Amino acid sequence: MRVVKNYLYNVGYQVLAIIVPLITSYYVSRVLSPEGVGANAFTNSIIQYFMLLANIGIGYYGNREIAYVRDNKQKMAATFWEIQIVKTVMTVVAYLSFVVFMAFYSGNKTYMWAQSINLLAVAFDISWLYQGLEDFKRTVLRNTFVKITSMIAIFIFIKSPKDVALYIIVLALSTLLGNLTLWSHAVNNYGHVDRGTKLNPWRHFVPTVTMFVPQIATQLYVQLNRTMLGLMVDQKASGFYQYSDNLVKLILAFVTATGTVMLPYVANAFAKHDMKKVHEMLYKSFDFVSALAYPMMFGIAGVSLTLASLYYSAKYAPVGPAMLIESIVILMIGWSNVIGTQYLLPVNRVKDFTTSVTIGAVVNIILNFPFISLWGLNGAMWATVLSEVAVTGYQLYVVRKDLDLSLMFQSSWKYLLASGVMFVAVFGMNTHLKASWLWLICEVALGVVIYAGLVYFLKAPIIDQAKNLISKKLQK
Repeated sequence: MRVVKNYLYNVGYQVLAIIVPLITSYYVSRVLSPEGVGANAFTNSIIQYFMLLANIGIGYYGNREIAYVRDNKQKMAATFWEIQIVKTVMTVVAYLSFVVFMAFYSGNKTYMWAQSINLLAVAFDISWLYQGLEDFKRTVLRNTFVKITSMIAIFIFIKSPKDVALYIIVLALSTLLGNLTLWSHAVNNYGHVDRGTKLNPWRHFVPTVTMFVPQIATQLYVQLNRTMLGLMVDQKASGFYQYSDNLVKLILAFVTATGTVMLPYVANAFAKHDMKKVHEMLYKSFDFVSALAYPMMFGIAGVSLTLASLYYSAKYAPVGPAMLIESIVILMIGWSNVIGTQYLLPVNRVKDFTTSVTIGAVVNIILNFPFISLWGLNGAMWATVLSEVAVTGYQLYVVRKDLDLSLMFQSSWKYLLASGVMFVAVFGMNTHLKASWLWLICEVALGVVIYAGLVYFLKAPIIDQAKNLISKKLQK
């Protein structure tokens, strides 16, 4: 039950982190216009490279290390401060690098300096501590107020296309404030180190750099698409890419939330040498993710052509076909999240994980140049999809002797069949009926009914998992 609760809390946190810009984007897309939205997307893609340097792999590493030592309060407190010292130093290094970069940057400097607030916020991000402790409730509740406040601020202060810099500042400050709210509880409850304890922060440096490599690879092909679109097409294309990505990532949050929850759980089981438990949870998690990812992939694809224009306005029509293509990554990232984040990282097979995401980055970079040149925005989307296919394919290959792949995919055909039938019905309605919110809601409702009915008829394992969960809940 604890894992389920943490999953729900983490879903809430990830959705909240996306839902605020998603809600406000309905308003912002009309106020700032595609040019303003594109300028934010393009400059944000640049600052992400410096944020990546500041984070230096601590998101995954800190989560795992806290999970390893959380049963010993003194070790955990020392580990927390050691890792945080490394992160603070690296943030300073990253900001100094940004200052040097700005001496040569010829674009809109005002937007870039506004984006740099996001870089400062990295130093105060200790969400990895709470994730390692499996305390997701606190993270969600503390950030809810801040996110809602930022949403209100956008509606109050963003009034014209001239407010792009102010929009960037509001979003960045909300991130900084959200990070700061977690510190008081952390210091009071987990930060007390006995007098005389010697901290050795730099023992974590090499391991974090090891984790940094896969994060570089992952973020490289996430951010590089927006950067290259801005340079090779125009900044509007960067905005279209981001808006497609926002909607797809909102759906994806429900799928990948299991990864952050399961990483400390599996890491703790691995530290106790309980491999039977590790494998048991992995197989259940893979089936659960498949049960969610298939319908979400086909569902977003089914309504994408009208959803983008309805939500963002007709000016953002190119977002629809882009979403149709990008929807494929929901399944690919869902699977790689289980194998990579929930298995390879917790059992310390960092090299295999690093190789997989590096392959994805290389594939993405190689394909981006010809694909964007030939097909622009849609070319970038196909490069993204194929890179995720490469990541997942490699991860399945390296675990083939350690995990029973036939058992993992045993019920996959049931979810595929149910989702395929759902897609035919929903896409048919979406392309033949007048675009409206009423019809869109009807299409989504029909899709849910078709998928749930077929999954129940086919007796997929997710049904038994749901029944067991409800049964345990009623017994309490």
